[in-house]
Amino acid sequence: QVELVESGGGLVQPGGSLRLSCAASGSIFRFADMAWYRQAPGNQRELVAGHTSGGTTKYADSVSGRFTISRDNAKNTVYLQMNSLKPEDTAVYYCNADILVVDGLRPVRYWGQGTQVTVSS
Repeated sequence: QVELVESGGGLVQPGGSLRLSCAASGSIFRFADMAWYRQAPGNQRELVAGHTSGGTTKYADSVSGRFTISRDNAKNTVYLQMNSLKPEDTAVYYCNADILVVDGLRPVRYWGQGTQVTVSS
């Protein structure tokens, strides 16, 4: 069994910063792609940033230049550094990871439970 747990969300003023973490635990053999998504009330879940196992990163146009995704494979953790936050960044942020478990045949996508980010003065 694999579990992803996000942390680091909260309330921040416009222009501020937050760093989200997503730690995976369980019988993990190898990580493949990892990503952060977000979902605001009334909106569909959208991709914020992705990080492939090969090191390629991609960002939504709305966060490019402000957010940075990184990963620490030794700690089974993916991060999202969010700078210059705007009220429109308010959402529940979810991480996901494609994980190959011990004795598994192929990677399976797992999701975290989400962490709330609120940007407001």
